[in-house]
Amino acid sequence: MSAMTKLVLTLLGDDQPGLVSRVSRVVDDEGGSWLESQLARLAGTFAGIALVDVPPDRVAGLREALAGLGDVLEVTVKEAAGSAPVDGRRLVLHLVGHDQPGIVRSITEALASRGVSIEQLATATVEAPMAGGLLFEADAVLTAPTGLATDDLQVALESLARELMVDLELTPAP
Repeated sequence: MSAMTKLVLTLLGDDQPGLVSRVSRVVDDEGGSWLESQLARLAGTFAGIALVDVPPDRVAGLREALAGLGDVLEVTVKEAAGSAPVDGRRLVLHLVGHDQPGIVRSITEALASRGVSIEQLATATVEAPMAGGLLFEADAVLTAPTGLATDDLQVALESLARELMVDLELTPAP
């Protein structure tokens, strides 16, 4: 089998049944294969990102067919970047505290300033049991540079957590 072209699809539209089915049908019709995806419904909007493989001679056809979904779904297609090995150690971050503006900005700036990459980030707000109000929760998979001591990162994040009045846990990824 000849080399395949990896494409990243971003998907956005009003949520309704069958959106993923329509996209997957187009990928399959063009001889492609669905490799990975993260899909979600946020405030009635369907949003997703998918990695697909398609034969090089079918990329143009796939782009055209996906553009045909424009009546229900905005799709962008980007050729995937090469997969360079990630240098560093993987860590898992869990954060929870009362919701307030600026939590994501503060945490992500602290990570970026230390050269830490975010591989995955999931956030949510949930009703606080018994206390009332909203709790903000974040779970992230991170890659810390080899030269950054985990203890140093932990101290910096704990200091920030005290400022934000949130609980934060940093552990090695399994």
